Order: sequence, then C-alpha cells, then structure tokens
Amino acid sequence: MYLLSLAALLTGSHAYAQPDNFLNLNADGVILDGYDPVAFFTDNKPVKGSADIQTKHKGAIYYFASADHKKLFESNPDKYEPQFGGYCAYAVSLGRTAPIDVNTFSIVNDRLVIQHNQKAVNGWNKDVQGNLVKADKYWPLVVKNHGKQIRTDEEAQYLENVNGDGVILSGYDPVAYFTDNKPVMGSPDYQSRYDGATYYFASAEHKNLFDAEPAKYQPQYGGYCAYAVSVNKLRPIDPTIFQFVDGRLLLQHTKEAYDLFNKDTDGNTRKADTNWPGLVKKRAGKQKGYDAPAK
Repeated sequence: MYLLSLAALLTGSHAYAQPDNFLNLNADGVILDGYDPVAFFTDNKPVKGSADIQTKHKGAIYYFASADHKKLFESNPDKYEPQFGGYCAYAVSLGRTAPIDVNTFSIVNDRLVIQHNQKAVNGWNKDVQGNLVKADKYWPLVVKNHGKQIRTDEEAQYLENVNGDGVILSGYDPVAYFTDNKPVMGSPDYQSRYDGATYYFASAEHKNLFDAEPAKYQPQYGGYCAYAVSVNKLRPIDPTIFQFVDGRLLLQHTKEAYDLFNKDTDGNTRKADTNWPGLVKKRAGKQKGYDAPAK
C-alpha cells in the first residue's frame, strides 16, 4: 500500500537546488529502484519503469512506464526527480542517509520524498514541514560527509564520548554488557543513533533491545570515565573496564580509576550525578577534548 501524501494540500514552488552526483543508485546506475518518477505525481502510486524507456539526469538513469512520462520528465526534470538523491528523507533530516522503500513516498510542496520504512514515515509525519526544512539544511553537509552521520544542531545539547565517526563505546555493544556481562565488539551492520551518538551492536536482537529501551542500555555520563566525572572532569574510557551501579552502566578509564571510584561507590556515584549536568551545560556542542588526568 502506498502512502497518500499528507502534504497534498501543501503546494508550493519547487525551488530547492540539490547537490549533483550523490545519488542512491543500484549497480546499473538506476535510481528509484527502477520506478517511474513521473508516476508518483500523475498516478499517485509507484509504477515500475522499463529499461526500454529511459533517460539520464545528473548522473542517474531513470526508467519510465511510458514515452509520455519520459517526455514530461525531460521537459522539467527538477520537478520530478526524487529529493535528497533518492535517499530516505527522514534519515537526511536526522543527518545521515538510508535506503528507501518506494511504497513510503509522499509529495510535499510538489517535491517527491521517499522514506526507508514505516518507522521513518512515522517520524517524518510528526512534523512534515519542519522535517523538510531540516533535511534541506543538512543535505549539503550529509553529501560532504559522503552520507555518513553528521552532528546536527538538535544533537548539540548532548555531551557524548564518541570517535571521529560519532561512534560511542569505541564500537562495543552496549546491550552485551547487560546480557553477556562482558564487553563484546559491535558491528556497523547493526547500528542505532541516540542522543547524538551512534551505537554498534553484535546482533539484530541486541539492536532491537536497545531501540525499545535506549535509556536502559546507554552508558552513564555520555560514555566518559565515571570516576573522572565524579571529580568534575572528562576522561576517556577503556571499554573493558565496566560495572553496574543500580542497574546503570558505568565505564572507567583505567584500573586505578576503577579502584578509586569504588573506594566509595555510592558517594562517587552521587558526585558524578551532581557534576554531570554542569559538564553538559559547559561542554556540550563544543569541540571534543579530554581533561588532564583526574587526581
């Protein structure tokens, strides 16, 4: 079943200029999985195109269901081309790319947008116009970053200990600490974004557990060393040095930090909890950096 556009009532001119040559293409260079871009507008549904009726635009090959549709497209390709290079519009509004399912399409302000799945549709439809503004804003930055996650303005409120790719816990699976009681390296094949950090998981099952209750599994204090936070500092972690305090995952920088923290676990946890909001207020959105070693 295709998605009827919420924005059919929201008409406007198609004035957004998309960056060229960053496109969601198949192995043959075909966009939209071979579906006819014009049919989304004229038939209000996905219609498979034919390789016998094709044209090329901005480095992408387009298939059409009829010669009339091909003619319409060639007369005004910017009107009919999918937005954001044919990638998921909701993902772009969150600062990254994702594949699409053509059955999730909608026409917003006379622009063709397509989503990844029903979850993306639901997120997009919470604020169609606002999400379109975000997607327009972030798309050039996503292109510049070759489709990888960028740090969005909305994520500037968070303070997370991430690497250059925005990955927290050095890529270790946060759920495995709880389910396996040991550090387990995650895989980029299973990942989620939460509170400004990208999490890797060892399995789809762990990803699903995290997505259902992310706050349960995320490390405390943005994945920084818990002992350092207890003395009002930000320090890196060793992902193999972990513990649970009242069901919360805490990481430490070194064995020494672990021992110092646990000389008074409850007291140091209270100190870290007290210090953390101030560190977030002072350091969130700033260039990442660690403090000198905690004493």
